[in-house]
Amino acid sequence: MSKLTLAGIRRGNQFSPNHIGNDAAIFALTAQHLRKLGCDVNEYIESDLLQDPKEKGIFNMVRDWKSIHKLQELEDKNYFVVNSGYGIENCTREKMTRLLLSNHISHPASLILRTDEDPTEALEKAGFFNCWIKRGDFHAIHREDVTYVRNPEEARSILKEYAIRGIPSAVINEHLVGDLVKFYGVAGTDFFYWFYPSNMHHSKFGLEVINGTAKGIPFDEAQLRLLCHKAAEVLNIHIYGGDCIVSEDGVMRIIDFNDWPSFAPCREEAAPNIARRIWDLMREHI
Repeated sequence: MSKLTLAGIRRGNQFSPNHIGNDAAIFALTAQHLRKLGCDVNEYIESDLLQDPKEKGIFNMVRDWKSIHKLQELEDKNYFVVNSGYGIENCTREKMTRLLLSNHISHPASLILRTDEDPTEALEKAGFFNCWIKRGDFHAIHREDVTYVRNPEEARSILKEYAIRGIPSAVINEHLVGDLVKFYGVAGTDFFYWFYPSNMHHSKFGLEVINGTAKGIPFDEAQLRLLCHKAAEVLNIHIYGGDCIVSEDGVMRIIDFNDWPSFAPCREEAAPNIARRIWDLMREHI
């Protein structure tokens, strides 16, 4: 078998809010471990995707819409891509919410609204008082892309701001009371890591303070792992991370799910597992 040569596409800095160094570090470590496995890795930036890569296997952390659509185009030409461009798009908020709910993945009750409409009636009908408003069309880039509101007036104001910014839709999640748990995983491996961000002062936008310090509510870790792997399967991604809320009765609900996050608290352990997953998939498909 000839030596495996892969293209690795780094994430653009504008899509790594407060995590530029962490995102670059997990990418570099993954490339390093792939080389240890015997791969040749050619590294590129997102703008390099304007041309079709010569390598038929691509691993990537892209987030720009042009890059995502280019990956999808390449997949349709029989390139093999991890994470899939289609999976990356599935992790944008509105698509993610629809897919998780329609596949009965444990998730908060949610509304999907246009930003040019008054949310008052829908919020009152749903019984949402304290809730989270999140841009529906993309991942969170700015702090305001995920906002906690306490009444319909605040919700109206946020939707108007989204409309002014050209964001067409918003996802509104009910606010869940309980422990906030952050997790990272690699499908098809034994790697799974979780922690309480309130105990490690780990945050992208500081919003974790809304749920306060974790109490350590007991929950079934094996069930959390199973829930997350199922969500990854539904969304069509292999390398993932996200957040869930554990309520007082131990019920777990996923509130966010991301394609290839930074793995900052567990980078050294995660990188060889990510590389091994990419290696196994590439050998199987190209």
